[in-house]
Amino acid sequence: MNVRRSAAVLSAVAVIGAATPAAADPSPSPSQAFPSALYGGTDPKYDGVWRQSLALLAQDTVGVKPAEKSVQWLARQQCADGGFASYRPDPAAACDAKTMLDTNATSAAVQALTALGGHDDVTGKAVGWLKSVQNKDGGWGYSPGGASDTNSTSVVIGALAAVGEKPDQVVKDGKSPYDALLTLALPCGGDDDGAFAFQPDKKGELAPNADATAAGVLGSLGQGMVVEPGKKSDTACEKATTPQQAAANGAGYLTAALAKDDGHLMSALAGAEPQPDFGNTADAVVALAAQGDIAQAEKSVRWLEKNSADWAAQSGPAAYAQLIFAAHATGTNPRDFGGADLVKQLNATGPAPQAAEKTKAADEKEDSGSDFFGVWWYVGVCLVAGIGIGFLFTGRKKKQQP
Repeated sequence: MNVRRSAAVLSAVAVIGAATPAAADPSPSPSQAFPSALYGGTDPKYDGVWRQSLALLAQDTVGVKPAEKSVQWLARQQCADGGFASYRPDPAAACDAKTMLDTNATSAAVQALTALGGHDDVTGKAVGWLKSVQNKDGGWGYSPGGASDTNSTSVVIGALAAVGEKPDQVVKDGKSPYDALLTLALPCGGDDDGAFAFQPDKKGELAPNADATAAGVLGSLGQGMVVEPGKKSDTACEKATTPQQAAANGAGYLTAALAKDDGHLMSALAGAEPQPDFGNTADAVVALAAQGDIAQAEKSVRWLEKNSADWAAQSGPAAYAQLIFAAHATGTNPRDFGGADLVKQLNATGPAPQAAEKTKAADEKEDSGSDFFGVWWYVGVCLVAGIGIGFLFTGRKKKQQP
């Protein structure tokens, strides 16, 4: 997701830069403190809402109750029309025409705040805004009015599903988000069977993109960032006339790509040496688990357990959240992830959470009859100890008698 977000941001900035004169917008100086409620210690200009949303959603997923001020900070980032920008240094200042609203940040915030509960007014307005900026092809771009892309469309689908909306019924000019995703899926019959493209290139052609494919699988399944293992289906590539078939095709592509490089994806940034892509590998694990392709998902999560520690420490809260989502999707313990406690590491990047909620097993144990016997066992021990002390005092008195 980190690479995905960076690509989307750069794409949006390029479009805006081409349309408007460059403006002086310096990054905060080293002496400028970031909000104490914010997770992560790097400049939040392009990812403040995104990483905050992922951090809070990950905490909720593992039963941790986030700090209230962190939740309120996220909710207050919303503009009056319902949309979220990537980051607003002063939430008290009204949004205006210069505020760059962001479908990805808005959708991530919806997923987090819906999971936490108690923010229906915020999420309702956000979903209303997302619907208002839907493209005619049924999809969404990173910024309102931008060409639809697989990643943005998929994260919006996750937000719609989170609040109980049916994505296939959210239409613009008769097109739903699923229609948009189907147009971005590569056909079968080549080396890139079933992959999704990020967007068509200038010639209208589609190029396979593993990151977009992971997003496209989740989007086609109507899933958000947090998933449960799905039911295994045939991954043989067939013509995608339904979102379910597009998801199956995409999962087949991901499985082949992961198997090719010992269980992980490789980065493909222009001008850079290929290297392991931890974030996209984690996203692929979640996508495969949602599709029901558990075998490859588990192999890849084992690779992440062995190799992702340095990347996560450098990348911060969003990275820890991605690993937690991958662990959750595969039934892996995030508190013993290759020997690391992802939950503790995530919590350390921001305000201390309120508390860890009791697990269902703990609640059942407290309500079970075994605790009744445990109490009486404790009482019995105390009685025996009391009798022993009584004998001890009696013996002492006898010795003291002349």
